Amino acid sequence: MSLLEIKKCSCGYENKTVISDVSFSVDKGEIVTLIGPNGCGKTTLIKTVSTLINNMSGEVLLDGKNVFSMKENERARCMALLLTDKGQGEGSTCFEVVSMGRYPYTGKFGLLSKEDKEICYEAMRLCDVSDLAERYFTQISDGQRQRILLARAIAQKPDLMILDEPTSFLDVKYKLEFLNILKELAKKTPFAVVASLHELDLAYQVSDKIVAIKDGRVDRIASPKEVFTGGYIDELFGITKGHFEEESLKIIL
Repeated sequence: MSLLEIKKCSCGYENKTVISDVSFSVDKGEIVTLIGPNGCGKTTLIKTVSTLINNMSGEVLLDGKNVFSMKENERARCMALLLTDKGQGEGSTCFEVVSMGRYPYTGKFGLLSKEDKEICYEAMRLCDVSDLAERYFTQISDGQRQRILLARAIAQKPDLMILDEPTSFLDVKYKLEFLNILKELAKKTPFAVVASLHELDLAYQVSDKIVAIKDGRVDRIASPKEVFTGGYIDELFGITKGHFEEESLKIIL
């Protein structure tokens, strides 16, 4: 059984369906990336899987359990969510931001044990941000912030990590650093990853499997090599001039 199973899931807001009849699975150590045109439903699906919004129909199962039936603390121990939000961490040091990942384990008073602190420092070491522990989160670069947030998610010890456009505000150097760290840790730990990405070259490089979304439905689920050849990307994004192929990605990378 796969760690995450999405079965005939339809998602949306109030009575409006944005994306329908979604089914795919994710194993531990696997990175599955959602791609598709703006407004196709990637973020809506991400919010549904992470329980920020309710599903309209179907099931989202995490290790066989319906995520919407799980208690919040139980879900927080299994699932970490990383959003691109520049407004978080105000007035906190980087270590304090990372330590928020331990809240599902610390009880209502939020007191860190020695073990909790060691887990936080190890997560920072893995993300190469140990030297930022005492710096204020709002006073570091965007690239450093994303690695701190990744360290917070790792400190949470999740089985599943969900990321929505995690590299949106980063320059090329930081995008590659962030995703390479994520890919290495996902295999080593291991944990499953579901991410949405705009950058097709990065999706090609980091993904084990691609879920291509178009017009509110899953259009194709396949390996990066299968998705990025044969002119499929042209079709997915409605490109009428030029030809987007695997060879062009190799040039970009």
